[in-house]
Amino acid sequence: MWLFRKLSNLLSKLVVLNSLVILLVILLAGASIKDYACYLVNSEKVTGSNLVHYLDGFLLKVSIIAFIIVGLFHYFTVKKLIQPIKHLSMATKDIEEGNIPPKVEIKTTGEIKDLIQNFNSMSETLHSIQEQREEMLRDIAHELRTPLTNINGYLEALQNEVIEGNPELFGSLLEESRRITRIVELITELNSWNNGNYFFDKQFEPIAINKILTDSLTSFQLKLNPTFTTIKMDIEPKRIIGNKDGLMQVFTNILQNILDYNTGLSLSVQGITKQDHYMISFTHFGQFIDPLKKEMIFERFYRVEESRSTKSEGAGLGLAIAKSIITAHKGKIRIETDGTKHSFWIELPLLVENHE
Repeated sequence: MWLFRKLSNLLSKLVVLNSLVILLVILLAGASIKDYACYLVNSEKVTGSNLVHYLDGFLLKVSIIAFIIVGLFHYFTVKKLIQPIKHLSMATKDIEEGNIPPKVEIKTTGEIKDLIQNFNSMSETLHSIQEQREEMLRDIAHELRTPLTNINGYLEALQNEVIEGNPELFGSLLEESRRITRIVELITELNSWNNGNYFFDKQFEPIAINKILTDSLTSFQLKLNPTFTTIKMDIEPKRIIGNKDGLMQVFTNILQNILDYNTGLSLSVQGITKQDHYMISFTHFGQFIDPLKKEMIFERFYRVEESRSTKSEGAGLGLAIAKSIITAHKGKIRIETDGTKHSFWIELPLLVENHE
């Protein structure tokens, strides 16, 4: 068994095991026949055809005994070798039945060890995906419940002639309907970037990232000017491979988030080159964000201010979509904060032609 622990390759273990089995058969049979032949010749004085007869019978008995002993040795050894595979088979059956199996804890080496590690990783991923799916379904139900309840309440009141229709009421119903439509559109957009087929659905090409950032700021100028007394911009011209509409949406979502939660009077936007990446930052003072929970703002339907969940604006998907788009560009997005001073950071790989 010490030798098996030293061998990491399953094929090597099986080769060594079979070689040992053959060796044991030869040793058992050979040694037994030699000793018995010596006994017959030296002690019993058996020679000639009688010796052959005795040896033939003894060989048959020794072969049967050796077969049983070596067969048992081979059975229990192989059983131990394939025990991890049996555990994996049982765990796979759990997945087939829709259950997430516990982590397979079997000490082994070689391909079996890699297989177990990969299986455990796959199982954890499936568990995470299942939790995310269930959480998303709960979030969607939560987001749609309020506008649907309002719409149903108004319609039932109209049907029972409890209230009469008027432009204000119909306008309220229309706004609730539009909110549902916006949520559905945002979920659709989020899925289009998360399904892994964005290279086929979206056009990626060399683009001037500084121009897209500047255009986004220009389109928000009418909203930014009344909010901020100071807007500082330092944007370096560079090119990346990306999708223009997707990146415009990222900047739009971030700027809208800044406006929705802003508490300060200054905004700083920076776009600089750092090694082989383009670093973009948006810095401002906003509502309190717990530094320990800062990454949660990129989760679906998460809001710093829970009361905003009842408002028609802001479905809590903007930053989640931004993260999906940046991930599709092989980049990273994060937020740095001390609680009130927030800096959104976006990191995008530069176009190869910029390497010098």
